[in-house]
Amino acid sequence: MNENAFEKLPLNTVKRLPKRGHYDKETIFGILDQHFICHLSWEVDGQPYLIPTAFGRQGDIIYVHGSSKSRMLSALTDGRPLCMVVTHIDGLVLARSAFHHSMNYRSAIIYGHAREVKVEEKNEALRIVMEQILQGRWDEVRLPSEIELKATTVLAIEIDSASAKIRTGPPLDDDEDYDLPIWAGVMPVSPSFGEPITDPAMKQEQPVPNSIKNKPGKKK
Repeated sequence: MNENAFEKLPLNTVKRLPKRGHYDKETIFGILDQHFICHLSWEVDGQPYLIPTAFGRQGDIIYVHGSSKSRMLSALTDGRPLCMVVTHIDGLVLARSAFHHSMNYRSAIIYGHAREVKVEEKNEALRIVMEQILQGRWDEVRLPSEIELKATTVLAIEIDSASAKIRTGPPLDDDEDYDLPIWAGVMPVSPSFGEPITDPAMKQEQPVPNSIKNKPGKKK
């Protein structure tokens, strides 16, 4: 078994445009590490649910957290199957025909199951999630109290299988449409962060910390 890639199984195999599919961990984890919001889905008694949530990755484990009263976290603690998706939109692909408009994107789909993180693991798991969002912030803040930890459920998602799907490049029009006098090309899309806004309730003047100055970026 290849330790650097996920096995192609019926569940994770990209069927539509399979040449865009990727199964190596470097590609899949790279997509995860450049984002901090995922959409997590699961099923209860035949009813599917889908929730956006923050996450953090360490090795082959993905961490999510929330209130101890969270319906999502309560349901997933029993290890039932789940699906997690992370997507980056890199550009709008504007073709000469309406039919061939598309997007350049990178998406990763994770299939797995979750276990509840024990008390002794919680702080480290929460650190991983915070560092995924803003590197260095964990060392700048008051850490969770015992009461706050009790009010928080943290899940570790074990990855059973995964795949990525990526589109790049210009529009792909029908041959006869290339002669049409219509502009075509790609409009790049990228996330951006504005200038930080200081909390008006601040009681002491403080400089903007390094985690904010560095801005979110690729995980180190």
